[in-house]
Amino acid sequence: MVTCPICNSDETRFALKVKDHSVSGEYFEIYECPRCNLRFTKDAPPRESIGRYYQSEDYISHSNTRKGIVNSLYHVVRNRTLANKCHLLKSTTGMKQGLHLDIGAGTGSFVQYMNQHGWNSEGIEPDEKARARALEHHQTKLLPASAFETFSPERFDAISLWHVLEHVHDLYPYLHRIKNILKPGGRVFIAVPNYTCYDAVKYGADWAAYDVPRHLYHFSPASMQWLLKAAGFQLKEMVPMWWDSYYISLLSEKYAGGHASLLKGFYTGALSNIKAMGDKEKCSSLIYVAEGISLND
Repeated sequence: MVTCPICNSDETRFALKVKDHSVSGEYFEIYECPRCNLRFTKDAPPRESIGRYYQSEDYISHSNTRKGIVNSLYHVVRNRTLANKCHLLKSTTGMKQGLHLDIGAGTGSFVQYMNQHGWNSEGIEPDEKARARALEHHQTKLLPASAFETFSPERFDAISLWHVLEHVHDLYPYLHRIKNILKPGGRVFIAVPNYTCYDAVKYGADWAAYDVPRHLYHFSPASMQWLLKAAGFQLKEMVPMWWDSYYISLLSEKYAGGHASLLKGFYTGALSNIKAMGDKEKCSSLIYVAEGISLND
């Protein structure tokens, strides 16, 4: 019996076995909950020992590497995605200036961008090497993970987690803390992959966004809505991340065939986006924009 970490159902079932292509080469089982639609990595390493699975120069959010064609293409589109995220944050909050926290800030590019565009932005990054690269490459000083517990209540106008929540071991305590440090009426922006998209179905166990065991959870729109409601948030909007389908498909081609096929990867990414145009809940990655609900609501 394996209990679902979101809804506590004991009816979870085996879905597929996935290889860690980035670091260890080990295989991990992914289970699915039929009640809330969450998938999760069974027997994932605990917080105390998972660090070694992040120790790779290919892990782009920590290393900022340009090694390989997939990572090079990632850097080509990054400036556009930074602008898109900044615009979304400003338009959704209705604020040209404010206090922002980026959790899992990597090498600090978004924190730097927000500071350059009118906001006062702070960033948290657990990895020491990534924090050093943020200071070297983006002149941005990021805070260690321990800072998360030191912020005063109702401090931030906006909090962003770009592909971070799937790495968090204790979902509910973490989201409750985010709600605590978010100002009334503030917004949280949570970007996660969507395993119900076309490219996930096509690549199956080779879908790069499973990224076991670093990704502890594999969300669908249904499971994210369940989680947010249970954690005391009201979902305001779901925003597609159209570029992600190309990056994920290219990396999945590499995992499936041993090399990144540009033509096949771009074709699958484009087809995935076309299929999602009529239903954005099928997009390869989604941003969930939510607001904390007060006890009086």
